[in-house]
Amino acid sequence: MKIHLFGASGAGCTTQGKDLAEILNIPFFDTDDYFWAPSSIPFTKRRSPAARNELLKAALEPYDSWIVSGSLVSWGPEWKSAFDLAVFLYVPHDIRMERLRARELARYGDIFEKDVQRKRMHEEFMEWASSYDTGNVRRSLAIHTAWMNTLSCPVLTIKGDMSVAVRREIMMERIREILSQAD
Repeated sequence: MKIHLFGASGAGCTTQGKDLAEILNIPFFDTDDYFWAPSSIPFTKRRSPAARNELLKAALEPYDSWIVSGSLVSWGPEWKSAFDLAVFLYVPHDIRMERLRARELARYGDIFEKDVQRKRMHEEFMEWASSYDTGNVRRSLAIHTAWMNTLSCPVLTIKGDMSVAVRREIMMERIREILSQAD
């Protein structure tokens, strides 16, 4: 199966995707690894749309099954028909923002207290992430909802703050349904 997990930053797509890939014993890919070019300050240098698409397609090509996490909304129309299942994860705003604060602290420690530029970048990221439900221009609930309606595969929406195990079982049930219909 070719599975896509997406949602707001902090919804758990990467964590859930890695878990599901391990259970299914298939490769896992995160769009951040293709969207962002390596740089001294992570997540600051974007790749061109052509470059990121070429890199991701080349990474996926050798495999019959895989999981991709992260938003692909603006990556091109070919992604609308690339999956057997898309999973949209929605976590309430306050929980998501707390997860992001904890993630940022774990990744960067006290760098925001020492480096004014990094503090500004962190604040801009948190402001961007906070606007997901109300209309962020690059990634928002409205954009994701509209995009879901254009996908050629089934879309499973999982809403709420659930454990990885609970969400995994919901996804596995849907995967089993899809596979049984294919037989």
